[in-house]
Amino acid sequence: LDSELWHACAGPLVCLPTAGTRVIYFPQGHIEQVAASANKEVECHFCNYPSLLPQLLCQLHNVTLHADVETDEVYAQMTLQPLGLQKDTYFPIEMSFASKQPTNYFCKILTASDTSTHGGFSIPRRAAEKVLPPLDFSQQPPVQELIARDLYDVEWKFRHIFRGQPKRHLLTTGWSVFVSAKRLVAGDSVLFIWNEKNQLLLGIRRANQPQTSASSSLVLSTAHAAATKSRFTIFYNPRASPTEFVIPLSKYTKAVFHTRVSIGMRFRMLFETEESSIRRYMGTITGISVLDPVRWPTSHWKTVQVGWDESTEGERQCRVSLWEIEPLATFSMYPSLFPIGRSWHPGASFPHGMFSCVFFI
Repeated sequence: LDSELWHACAGPLVCLPTAGTRVIYFPQGHIEQVAASANKEVECHFCNYPSLLPQLLCQLHNVTLHADVETDEVYAQMTLQPLGLQKDTYFPIEMSFASKQPTNYFCKILTASDTSTHGGFSIPRRAAEKVLPPLDFSQQPPVQELIARDLYDVEWKFRHIFRGQPKRHLLTTGWSVFVSAKRLVAGDSVLFIWNEKNQLLLGIRRANQPQTSASSSLVLSTAHAAATKSRFTIFYNPRASPTEFVIPLSKYTKAVFHTRVSIGMRFRMLFETEESSIRRYMGTITGISVLDPVRWPTSHWKTVQVGWDESTEGERQCRVSLWEIEPLATFSMYPSLFPIGRSWHPGASFPHGMFSCVFFI
């Protein structure tokens, strides 16, 4: 699949770790994705393996990009190999390159008119001028044929015209065929990208995430492999998963070992907007505690409780992980409780006083 289009469909905040690097795998995050996708309880399968660590250091062997042939929903397949830790394990800094997000694109949520079989697709003027090839305004009306390729490299042809009162950019002939073929409805989104090869790419996002037949046997085999330090494969759906659950080691260690936060501290966090851009929201740390002290008492997953400054469309999660936020207060750094040069175990118990008023991580 085209990487640029895949990432555009996945969302502007999605950044896959690089194959060959070390990562931290969080079973709790995996549980959340499968439960959200399949609308079923799966945590019991992981509980059958008490030796399974709440955060598992792995080597990322392979990452491949995919899309569901029925829904066009994108997902990534990752192959992980758990790593054992030796005494005095040292973690050198790894250079990891951010996944490429497109820069020249626009995203629009479809209206009822956009999905009508008798209408066309109305494109905001600024978006058309930024992404689409320029029209010849010496013609009356200005018109051209566009060819856009989807995730499967299938070509879709549209008639692009500038007309109406007031005048606006429209895709007419060919648009209803695309809408019908992809079974698009009002509320779904479409993305157009003009890439570096001067090609027009076209992707979609579903407003309602389709339920998937997440296999209990697959979850069970993943838990078994992770617990026994065997190589295993996971599937990450960025539109369905509440949070990324395979985190680059460098990102994890920076947040968990070299950040100091406390209750009452101000922070900001990035969120995706409806137009597929990025916005920062401000909040305050209201608590610091383990999410599930019974099943995962030493987990770093979503240990920070937060309150948001403003009410927004859609619910903001009340718990986040340290690597998702940017604390605004600046403190002089104290020596880490878990120096990287010393022996470290991802499932080690929290030191005494870890969850006092000030939280050293």
